[in-house]
Parts: sequence; structure tokens; C-alpha cells
Amino acid sequence: MTRSTTDEAAVPPLPSPKERRRLREAKSLSEDEVAAAVGVTRATVRSWETGRTSPRGRKRALYAKLIAPEPAVKPTAKPTVVTAKAAAAGARPAADRPAEPAAAPAAAPAAAPAATDLPEAPPPPEAPPPPSDPGAGAETADGPSRAPEAPGRPSGAAEAPGERRTSPAEAFDELYARTAPGLVRQTYLMTGRRALARESVERAFELAWQRWPEVAVDRDPAGWVRAAAYEYAMSPWHRLRRTHRHPDAPPTEPGKRALFDALLDLPPAYRRTLLLYDGVGLDLPETAAETEASTPAAAGRLMTARAAVAERLPDLTEADSPAEQSALLHDRLGGLARAEHVPVPRPARAVRTGSENKARLWTRAAVAGVALLIAVTGLTLHTAPTHYEQPISPPERVGGVPPRGGPQKLTAQDLKLQKSLSERLAHGPERLVPELR
Repeated sequence: MTRSTTDEAAVPPLPSPKERRRLREAKSLSEDEVAAAVGVTRATVRSWETGRTSPRGRKRALYAKLIAPEPAVKPTAKPTVVTAKAAAAGARPAADRPAEPAAAPAAAPAAAPAATDLPEAPPPPEAPPPPSDPGAGAETADGPSRAPEAPGRPSGAAEAPGERRTSPAEAFDELYARTAPGLVRQTYLMTGRRALARESVERAFELAWQRWPEVAVDRDPAGWVRAAAYEYAMSPWHRLRRTHRHPDAPPTEPGKRALFDALLDLPPAYRRTLLLYDGVGLDLPETAAETEASTPAAAGRLMTARAAVAERLPDLTEADSPAEQSALLHDRLGGLARAEHVPVPRPARAVRTGSENKARLWTRAAVAGVALLIAVTGLTLHTAPTHYEQPISPPERVGGVPPRGGPQKLTAQDLKLQKSLSERLAHGPERLVPELR
């Protein structure tokens, strides 16, 4: 333990993920070359350059040495030679002359990012600390009350005098423009339906705009939107919709068609695990977290999905190692996503406006529902009886006996007879009047 700690402490700190990739490309090194030199897979190198993981121990030292910038070569001072003619002319030696500004070395052209067929998971920006006040970063009627800190700025760092803070709308538009097109292609591989893929991505970004104070401080905003898009796209309720009941026509090329059919034949959870790990490039723990499964369960789903796809694609079985099989499957998934014509999502401003309109509509519907409930409750209280009156049971005939009802309303004839009997009882014949002794 002491040796490993000492060795790790002796290694200089690594640069930021973006700087790691820039240094690698400046040396004209590919991900495969770096992976072979360090002794890891290509996916691991990609994870280091996206900031999801960091190397440790001996691999950290090798990786830091491999991408370390070349030290600047200082020009050696030449010995000063003063000729007799120059001395006679009174010329000063070259060492005593004022130094001329050295020409700045030409900046190396920035290498273009490696073209991948399937958009990979973008590096998560450094999330600023959550605002202290409850309403920070929320959209108010007068505009944004407080903009989140710009990505890449250290937490708590003071703003430069001439620096302009990024508004929530600008940060959302940047995230949308960077991730929406690739996310539509990923969702198409998940569902096999172009219209549903576009609808799912737009719905996820609308939800993200409604919860932007929460998404803006998330460690991986792109992952938050991706999870929301996948959840909406894989909802079983879409089977009840006629437009999304059946997948779109498969590709005409035999290889891409076999991969397309193999993906759609997988269960949704296995399909999502395969796409996240081999397509997007997440590592196994993050794949398990996004699919809400344990790491062993995610590994089992991945192996089962690969085996099922390999039955349709024989060239996958010719790979020498799982890393090569993963790289080959990544290229195949990227080629399938790039070859198909996927609809372009709407502009970011239209998505934000639609999200605000939906939120406003649901708010008004909730207020109208509450008002209607109050009105119905008041009307019921006003018209309802104040006490309970038990109803009189109707008479019934039992065993031929005439029905015997309860106390019924007396008719005019009954009242006349009752009155006459009451009068005769008091003033009738003597034999009917009781005598008290």
C-alpha cells in the first residue's frame, strides 16, 4: 500500500479531460495506440478523455507520460566572437546588443475530433454549486432571476470584469444543439421508429426545460436528458397508438438489416444496456445506474444481448477479445444510425416555447379543475337536505293476509268517523260511560 500511494503521489496531476484529448491529438496518437501503450481498452481511453473515469497507479503514470507535452527547446547561447575589424569600428558584441523578440512558434493546427458513427456521451461539464436561495436559476415573469455559472468555471470563482454570464436559455440551447441530433439517432436504434425517436427527444428536452434549475446543476445534463428520452420512448403505452404500433421499414442492406432486426428482437432492458455500453460508450457501473440495475445484472444483460446479436452477425464471433467485439459492435451501431435518414428535431427555441406553453396550459387546467370542484362542493352544500328522513316501507301481502301498512294518512271519512267516536264516548249512553266508585 505504501508503495502504490507513493508512486501515485509522485505522478504529476493530469490535465482536464478536454486537454487530455487535445494533447493526444497534438501528438497524432489514436485511441487504439494509447490503449495499447498503457495496456487498456479503447473504451477505457475514451472514458478517461470524457472525464467519467481517471487512471490510477502505474497506468496513470504511463498515461501522463504518454500525453505529456514536449518540453520547449531553449536556444543555446553562442560564444561571442568579435573580429578585429568590428572592434576597430567600435561595434558592440552580439551579446551586448538588445535582444530581439523571438518569433513565436507556429501554433499546431487543432486536430479534428475523431469521427464516430454513433454520437458518444459528451463529457459532463463541471457542475456549479446549487444556488443558496430557493428561487435561484428559475425563470420568472420578468425573465431569468439568476443564471447558472458557465461550465468550466471553478465553483465559487469570481466573475471576470468583462465576462458575460450565460443565461439559462443560452445554456439550454447549447446543450440542445450539442446533443439533440445524436440523441435522436440513438433513440431510433432503441425503438426502430423515426417519428417516435424525434418525439421522445423533444419531450425529454421539454421536461428538462421545465426542471432546468435541477438539470443545470446535474453532474451530467446530457445523461439526464438521455435517460428521460429513453424512458419515454420505451413506454408500453405507445403500442396503443396507431402511428407507433409497428416499427419503420428496415434498411435494405443485408448487414444493417440483420443488425436492425437483432436489436428489435431483444427485450427493451437488454437493448438499452447494449446501446449504452457498446453504442454510447458508458462504462458498466454507469450503464447499470442508468438502467436501474445492479452491475452484475447489467453485465449479464450485456453478455446475453451480445450473444443474440452475434447469432445474426457472424463476424462478431471472429473477434479475438470482448474489447474487439465491443469496438466492432460500436462501429456497426454507428454505421446503422448514420445510414438511416432520421428527422431533424425542432429548433431549441421552439422546444422551449412548447414547454412553456404546456406548463402554462397544465397550470390553467389545474386552476380550472380546483375552481370547478369548489363550485360543485358549494352547490351540493346549498341544495342538500339538512336532516335525514327515513322512508316508510311499502306494505306487503303475507300468506293471504291483507297487507298491513304503517301509519297512513287519514282520509276525510276517517277523520269524520274519528271525531264522531270521540264525541260519543264522552256524551253517549250511560251504559257506555264507565263509572268510577
